[in-house]
Amino acid sequence: MTATTTTELMGYEDALASYDPVMGLEVHVELGTKTKMFCGCSTELKQDANSQTCPTCLGLPGALPVVNEIGVESAIKIGLALNCSIAEWCRFARKNYFYPDMPKNFQTSQYDEPIAFDGYLDVQLEDGEVFRVEIERAHMEEDTGKSTHVGGATGRIQGASHSLLDYNRAGIPLIEIVTKPIEGAGERAPEVAKAYVAELREVIRSLDVSEARMDKGQMRCDVNLSLRPHGTEKFGTRSETKNVNSLRSVERAARYEVQRHAAVLSSGGSIVQETRHFHEEDGSTTSGRIKDNAEDYRYFPEPDLVPVAPSREWVEALRAELPEMPLAQRNRLIEEWAVSAHDMQSIRNAGAIGPIVATINAGADSASARKWWMGELARSANDQGVELGALPITPEQVARVSELVATGDLNDKLARQVIDGVLKGEGTPDEVVEKRGLKVVSDEGALSAAVDEAIAGNAGIVAKIQSGKVAAAGALVGAVMKATRGQADAARVKELILEKLGVSDG
Repeated sequence: MTATTTTELMGYEDALASYDPVMGLEVHVELGTKTKMFCGCSTELKQDANSQTCPTCLGLPGALPVVNEIGVESAIKIGLALNCSIAEWCRFARKNYFYPDMPKNFQTSQYDEPIAFDGYLDVQLEDGEVFRVEIERAHMEEDTGKSTHVGGATGRIQGASHSLLDYNRAGIPLIEIVTKPIEGAGERAPEVAKAYVAELREVIRSLDVSEARMDKGQMRCDVNLSLRPHGTEKFGTRSETKNVNSLRSVERAARYEVQRHAAVLSSGGSIVQETRHFHEEDGSTTSGRIKDNAEDYRYFPEPDLVPVAPSREWVEALRAELPEMPLAQRNRLIEEWAVSAHDMQSIRNAGAIGPIVATINAGADSASARKWWMGELARSANDQGVELGALPITPEQVARVSELVATGDLNDKLARQVIDGVLKGEGTPDEVVEKRGLKVVSDEGALSAAVDEAIAGNAGIVAKIQSGKVAAAGALVGAVMKATRGQADAARVKELILEKLGVSDG
């Protein structure tokens, strides 16, 4: 299903001149546990369809669930990191609705008794402004299976000849994080939505409870949006754009819905409370289904699971283990690295903070760590269309390259070749240096001979240098570098040239 060209949109500035946007963001995070939330089946995906299942996650009669302790621990960590209160007692509920990829015909979730509630997350916008997003709740639940609709043109059920069901994903632990209504963002509402999801992703990753890869479905965002006329308090009817899977798309979905809602309301129409699909190709949304209210899910306590009652000692022990939060870390690193807030934002946008920190921890200085990750490696990641962390090179290897440059064994040109070799799977930096013969020529005799040859073959340039045009020495340096395949120390080569010609560099 694709967006039609008949959808009317109001200009964004015109929409904000009349209406205030109110948002609610629901983010699902797939936890990185080894087993599912209520059974011992593996969470490793990309296996044969329906091979990672058992009677419990298939919902077969008589099968009884057991709560995953690591899943509960991860939920508490997330709640604490989001400044939430942690419930002394909570329980699971059955959320009843029919969908073919949900084998039990209900989802084991939490409703009015979440494990974490009443928190907040401070998010930093591009210009440095900090906006506080209040958190309603963070609760535990399980994922559904996966439907594949075959035979249609769009991959959706409409027009498909048949559907295939894979229950490997059914039962994988999820944490759903729900914000309170986000008001007061005004024209920056889409930017706030993007910044919130970005900050939340960094928090999740810092806790090491999930990779939170949106491109892999490990983190998904539902964007709820409504408009209300300026000067009014009552919220408008909301739409819910489901399963948005990139930061840019979260921002685009919010912006599109502001424009669509405004066009409908200004023409005297009414907004339908519904779910909507987001389309990456043009940033539009289209109608999905009329949205049920929570009561329609017929929640009731899960009778097969005991309540969860985390002790205060356990909660406080987990609180003491929390890492430094990403916003606080960025502010600290700005001081330590002596970079501007703008530079830090660029490093953050590149996903380079973690790799740079790890490279520094492996022994590199901050300047060289930033240079390699934000330069050569960022270009390689961009060319391959992957995140920096997905490159086949470790922070320890980057630190070793930095060390080889610092000791004079490599220059920058040779170091780039070493990184290229590591990325191509040729081995460690030292192995690449050995295989490619990339060490800097440090033999004074060999350098002196190369310099003599360059001087002998470039009489005109020599004359310029001796007449006082020292900058012309660059041509001789280039000749020596070419003769040594770029493996000479350029600074030492220039020194030798000027010494042999009896010229001062001053």
